[in-house]
Amino acid sequence: MSRFTTRPEIDGTFGVVTTTHWIASAVAMGILERGGNAFDAGCAAAFTLQIVEPHLNGPGGDVPVILYDAKKEAVEVICGQGPAPAGATIAHYRSLGLDLVPGTGLLATCIPGAFDTWMLMLRDYGTMRPRDVLEAAIFYARHGYPLVSRITETIATVEALFREHWPSSAAVYLPGGQVPKAGDLFTNVKLAETYERVLRDCEGGTREEEIARARRIWSQGFVAEAIDRFCRTEAVFDVTGQHNRGVLTGQDMATWSASVEAPIHYDYGRYRVFKPSTWSQGLACLQQLALVNSMGLDAMPVTGPDFVHVITEAAKLAFADREAFYGDPAFVDVPIATLLSDAYNAERRKLIGDTASLELRPGTIAGAGGKVDARIASGKRVAVGATGAGEPTVGDIDTDPNGVTRGDTVHFDIIDRWGNMVSSTPSGGWLQSSPIIPDLGFCLGSRAQMFWLDESHPAALQPGRRPRSTLTPTLAYRDGAPYLAWGSPGGDQQDQWIPQMFLRHVHAGMNLQEAIDAPAWHTEHFPGSFWPRTSRPGVIVVESRFPQATIDELRRRGHEVEVGGAWSEGRLTAARKEGHRLKAAANPRGMQAYAIGR
Repeated sequence: MSRFTTRPEIDGTFGVVTTTHWIASAVAMGILERGGNAFDAGCAAAFTLQIVEPHLNGPGGDVPVILYDAKKEAVEVICGQGPAPAGATIAHYRSLGLDLVPGTGLLATCIPGAFDTWMLMLRDYGTMRPRDVLEAAIFYARHGYPLVSRITETIATVEALFREHWPSSAAVYLPGGQVPKAGDLFTNVKLAETYERVLRDCEGGTREEEIARARRIWSQGFVAEAIDRFCRTEAVFDVTGQHNRGVLTGQDMATWSASVEAPIHYDYGRYRVFKPSTWSQGLACLQQLALVNSMGLDAMPVTGPDFVHVITEAAKLAFADREAFYGDPAFVDVPIATLLSDAYNAERRKLIGDTASLELRPGTIAGAGGKVDARIASGKRVAVGATGAGEPTVGDIDTDPNGVTRGDTVHFDIIDRWGNMVSSTPSGGWLQSSPIIPDLGFCLGSRAQMFWLDESHPAALQPGRRPRSTLTPTLAYRDGAPYLAWGSPGGDQQDQWIPQMFLRHVHAGMNLQEAIDAPAWHTEHFPGSFWPRTSRPGVIVVESRFPQATIDELRRRGHEVEVGGAWSEGRLTAARKEGHRLKAAANPRGMQAYAIGR
């Protein structure tokens, strides 16, 4: 007997698309209907998401992509995480009196990676031209899209910041001098003009020639010139309470491009789960799977205390290791094989007892790792506060001018009729991260806040180094065949909700929609990746739909349980392939994600 779900698990053979916004899903499905493949559709979805979810991502942001190429019969990762600029040194930030990279403003900016990533994916995996994948985004930027309430709440929260300090952002996001209302049609004409100019200047010749010109225009032409000029001439107010100039230059942009690399993976029973490497936090998901492997999850009800307790304690250990070991593998020798080994996890598994741990307990590996900086938070994590820092899909919008804030992203998963699969979590450059660049209509990102200002730390700030991002799309094989693509926005929560959904699907036999709909939770036990990098030892936040008996038992076991809204945890989307059948599902939380297929 099937369980009730908020939406159907989409089922077809032609193609499936699932994204965190219904407009992007429709745009991507339209690309498939026109003969494009999953990678063409992914590019179109990504550019559209920049427009319709500007509080969660933008053109100045960054992105990891994990994909299965049916022609190559291989999983590959596109790294669209731009590194720290040449001028981003620990000495420079220390000279400004800082002990953390600010969570907003120009000092938090890495090299923007999104545009070059989509052009690389279009060239090497897609079939269409730049205009084909940009025209929908341009349409909505020029003619308007309906604002969801979270966007207007975010704008309202940073209204004073925009009015007093970031007038270029006020000019775009306070039309007529007012906070727009949910449901209003909203435009960003200057951003439409930026993309129109890129297209106008790149068109002509072969598809590959157009893409090459578009990449040059972005990294060396008028876009890079405007970014360089803004960072040199504008002293921007940020979370420090000071006005700081940026260190990003046009030369930084000209010397970087997106790249393709191999994924990392872990074998969990009949599944092989793939993630980007340790410039992301994806290894934390794989470590959790390695820890809970053989712990008898088949016998645990997914809303029962044993299931929640075991996975939470595994997450605490995995994320403690994230803090101690993860960093850009081009600069740091991260002991991935050891962290996923049977021997290491057998020892770590012994630390999972009957009661909640209140300690941060990274493992010990000879010759690897660094000091863990555990700062204790004084209050709840919230989504976006008056300073604009943050992770906006996590927690409540905060209207307290002294509120601590977080920020976040979007996600999509697509499978086409040829068997190509793509999963991606575009992020950064959200409207509250830094001021709009007037000549371009978008702002820069704040991913550099994930660096530490400690030379000995594996995630230390260094020019050319990638920050250890929270962004973490996922693919899995089943029985040796490509099977599942999934992910979620949510900062540090991404690699908590992602394994939870997978384990419900695998151990409880839930379909994708059932696994997404089921009550979820997260822990805030470990240091957050976003400014001000605090932790809340022992805290787990659970949806109120959990049985009261489960909540009571978790408290008895020593967890600091906070009960959130009934539908407050996660923004998962997922798509899977079983032979010729393609299936997809989307999160009902937030009332905007949608799966489409036929």
